[in-house]
Amino acid sequence: MRLSLRFILPLVLALSALAYVSVLVLDQLTTRWFIRDLDGRAQLIADSMQEPMSEMVGQRPAGKVIALFARAIRDERLYAIAFCDANRKVAFKTATFPAELNCVAPAPQADFAGSILRLEAGALYVSYFPVVLGAAPAGQLVIAQDMSFIERRSADSRNYVLALFLVLGIVVSLITVLVAHLSWRGWIAGVRSFLRGEGLVRPFDSSAAAAGTGMAAQPAAEIRPLVGDMRALLREVTEDRNAAEDVTAQWNPDALRRLLRERFYGDQILVVSNREPYIHTRSDTGIKVRRPAGGLVTAVEPVMRAVSGTWIAHGSGSADRETVDEHAHVQVPPDHPAYTLRRIWLTPEEEQGYYYGFANEGMWPLCHIAHVRPVFRRADWEQYVAVNQRFADAVVAEARTPDPVVLVQDYHFALLPRMVRDALPRATIIAFWHIPWPNQESFGICPWREELLDGMLGSTILGFHTAQHCKNFLETVDRYLEARIEHESATVSLGGKLTRVESYPISVDWPEERPDTALSAEQAAAKLRSDLGFNASHLIGLGVDRLDYTKGIVERLEAIETMLEKHPELGDRFTFIQIAAPTRSALGEYQSFEERVRATAARINARFAAAGNDPIRLLVETLDYSAIFEHYRACNVCVVTSLHDGMNLVAKEFVSARDDEQGALVLSQFAGASRELHEALIVNPYDIEQTAEAIYRALTMPAAEQRERMRALRSSVKDFNIYRWAGRMLLDAAGLRQRERVSDRIVSHRRRFMRSQAPG
Repeated sequence: MRLSLRFILPLVLALSALAYVSVLVLDQLTTRWFIRDLDGRAQLIADSMQEPMSEMVGQRPAGKVIALFARAIRDERLYAIAFCDANRKVAFKTATFPAELNCVAPAPQADFAGSILRLEAGALYVSYFPVVLGAAPAGQLVIAQDMSFIERRSADSRNYVLALFLVLGIVVSLITVLVAHLSWRGWIAGVRSFLRGEGLVRPFDSSAAAAGTGMAAQPAAEIRPLVGDMRALLREVTEDRNAAEDVTAQWNPDALRRLLRERFYGDQILVVSNREPYIHTRSDTGIKVRRPAGGLVTAVEPVMRAVSGTWIAHGSGSADRETVDEHAHVQVPPDHPAYTLRRIWLTPEEEQGYYYGFANEGMWPLCHIAHVRPVFRRADWEQYVAVNQRFADAVVAEARTPDPVVLVQDYHFALLPRMVRDALPRATIIAFWHIPWPNQESFGICPWREELLDGMLGSTILGFHTAQHCKNFLETVDRYLEARIEHESATVSLGGKLTRVESYPISVDWPEERPDTALSAEQAAAKLRSDLGFNASHLIGLGVDRLDYTKGIVERLEAIETMLEKHPELGDRFTFIQIAAPTRSALGEYQSFEERVRATAARINARFAAAGNDPIRLLVETLDYSAIFEHYRACNVCVVTSLHDGMNLVAKEFVSARDDEQGALVLSQFAGASRELHEALIVNPYDIEQTAEAIYRALTMPAAEQRERMRALRSSVKDFNIYRWAGRMLLDAAGLRQRERVSDRIVSHRRRFMRSQAPG
C-alpha cells in the first residue's frame, strides 16, 4: 500500500493542479473566442442595417425603425437594439433596451471591439457603430447581445474537463498500482541492468573495431526488438515535445541568437549558396549595393544577421572584386555589418556549365513540373562537379573547427554535402532544397541520379518544404540506391552514416513594427494611384515574380483577360501591375518566355485599353524591396499562380506587409504556401476560368471578409516566420550533434577501458 501511495499521491496532486490550470485557461480561451464571435455578429448586423437606417434617419418613421429592430432581435443572442441621434440621445429602441445603457460608448475592453455591461439579470456585450447619412454622421447604432450562453458553455466545458481528468486519474492510478505490485522488483532490476549496459550490448570487440566493420558494439539479439520499439517511442516523445515547444515559442532574432548561445556555444555557422545576399555594381555615380530578388535571399539573409556567421556565395557583381579584402571577404549588410560574405569567383565557362547549363537547364525543369524538357550535357555535369568541389574547398578553408555547422542551400550544390563530409567528418551539415522534389520516375531522367543522391546524403539533415517532397525523395532513394530507409524515423542510412529527412516550410522575416520612414497602407495606396494617374477608387492587382516559366505569368494574364471579358465594367477602373524581374536571360527558353509574356500583355492591352488605361502594366525590371513593399501595401489583390513551386515567398511577403488587414490573396494550389495559407483564395492556375473568378471575387470582397481572412493569414505567417524555420532545423541539428558527441565519448571511454584491461 505504501508503495502504491508513493505513486498515486503525487499523481493525484499533479493531475489536480493540471486540471485547475486547464480550467482557468479554458475559461479565458472560450470567453475570448465567443466574444470575438459576438464582435463579428455585431458587425454583420450593423452592416446589414446601415442602408435602411440611413434612409430612415431623415424621415424618422418610428414604426418602421421599431419593426426593423424587432425583426433583428428575434435572434436568441441579440438582446436589444437602439439608435442614438447626433445629440447622443436615444431616438429609437426596443422594449428590452436596459435603462443602464446610454449613448456614450465606454472604452473597449482588452482587444475587443465592444464592452461588457453586467446587470442583475446577466451580462450583456454592447457594441457601438456609426450611422452615416450622405457624408455626415447621423448617429450611432447600439447593439446589446446576451452573454449568458457563454457562461453555460463555459460551465459545460469545465465539467467535461474535470470529468476527463477524473477518469484519467482513476485509469492511470489503477495501471500504476497494477504495474507497481506485479513487477516492481523485477522492473527496478531491469532498469539498473539497462543503465549499466548489461545484456544490451555485446562486449567490445577491438579486432572488429580496428577492421572498421562497425560491429564493435551491437545490441544483443534477444533485445533488438525492444531497442527498435524504444527508439520509435523516444522519437515520438521527442517530436511531441518539440511540437509543443514550437507552438508556444516566440521566434524572433533574439530567440534565434539565444538558441545559438545555448545549443551551439562556440560553434561556427557557415552558409553556402549560389546567389549572394548583397551585390556591388558599378554605376555612373559610383559603386552601388543592392539586394537581389528571390526567395532564398529573402529567407536566409535575416537568419544570417541573427547568427553572425559566414556566407559563401558566387561573386557576380561588376564591382564585387573591388569591395573585398585579400581573403575575398566583405562585411555585410553595408549599413550595419552583422556577418561575413565570402565570395567565390567563377570563370564564364564555369558559370555557363554549372549554373546556366546543369543547374538551370537540367535540374530546374526536372524538379518543376512545368512541361519544359530538361537538358543534360556531360560538359555541364563536369563543370557542376568542379564548382561544387570549389565551394566545398572554400567551406573547409573557412572552417575554424573540425565540426562547424554548414547550411547548404538549394539545387546548385547537391554534391557539396558529401564533399564536405569527406573533408570534415564531424561537421553538422544541413542541406535545404528550396525547389520541389519530383517523383522517382521523373527524377530517373537524370543520367547522374545516383551521384546526386549520394552527394545529398552526405548531409546530417536534409530539408524540404513539404512532407510530400520528403516522401518523393525517400522513394527516389529507395529506387536508385542501396540504402536502408527507416520511414518511421525519416532517416536514410548510407555507408554507415544517417541522414534525417524532414519538412521545414520556409517563411519570411516578420516585422515587429513598421519603420517610421515606411508609408502606411493608406499613404502607399494614395501615392501609387497618384503616380499612375488614377483616382482613389481605382482597383489594382499585383503580381511579383522572377520572369520564369514556372511562375504561371502567362496563365495569370489570360485569367485577367477572361475576367475583363465577363466583367467589362472593370475595364476603366482596374489595372494589373506585373513586376517581372529578369532572370537567366542568357538561356533561350527564358528569352522566348519573355517574348511570350510581352506579347500576351500587349494583346490584352490592345483589346481592353479604355480612356488611356492599359489593364496590364508590365514592369520587366528588378525593383528594390522597399518599392515592392509599397506595391504590396497599395494593391487590392495579390495574385500568385505558380505552376509548381517549393514554397513561394511572395505570398507570405504580401501578407506580412498588410498590417491594415485589407487586401486579398489569390494563391496557386501548386505552391507550397497553399499548405499553410488556407484563408487565401486557392486556385488551379491551369483553370483560367476559375482563376478569373477568384480574382474578381478578391476585387469585390467586402472589407469585413478581407479583414477576417487577412487576420488569419497574418497570424499564420507571424507564428511560422523565418526564425522558426531556422530554429527548427538548428534544434534538430543540435540534438543530433549532441547525440554524436555523447556516442563518441562512450566509444572513447570504452576503448580506453579495454586498453587498460588488455594483458601486458
